[in-house]
Amino acid sequence: MQHKLTLLAVFGITLLIGGAIMFSDGSKNQTGDYTSGEVDQVGNAIIENGIQYVDITARGGYSPKTTKARANMPTVIRMKTENSYDCSTALVIPDIKYQKYLPRTGVENIEIPLENTQGTLLGMCSMAMYHFQIEFE
Repeated sequence: MQHKLTLLAVFGITLLIGGAIMFSDGSKNQTGDYTSGEVDQVGNAIIENGIQYVDITARGGYSPKTTKARANMPTVIRMKTENSYDCSTALVIPDIKYQKYLPRTGVENIEIPLENTQGTLLGMCSMAMYHFQIEFE
C-alpha cells in the first residue's frame, strides 16, 4: 500500500510540474500566438519584446486622448480605425513630419523615431479639431 501511495504522489507531482512548464512557455499576445518575450502593459501602452506599442482609435476623434508611455525606447503607434469617415482619418503628427489618410477600417503602424520618445508627442486631424498626446516619462 505504501508503494502505491508513493507512486501516486510521484505521478501527481509530475503532472503539476508538466502543467506548469506547459503553461509558462510564453505569454499569449493579442493575436493568440505565444511569444517568449516579456510583456508589460500600462493602459493602452504595451511593451512586448522590447518594443512599446501605443494603441489609439481614430473615429469621431482619438481615443484615448492622453497616453502615458516610457521614454527613450522603440515605440510604434497602432492607429486603429473601424468604419471611420470623419476628419480623424486625416492624421498629422507634426514632430515626426507624419501626414497621411488612414484607411477607413484597419490598423496603421506608425514608428516613432527614438529621438521623439521624450516629452510630449502631439497628434491631430488635418483640421486640428481632434487631438491626442503621448506623454513619454
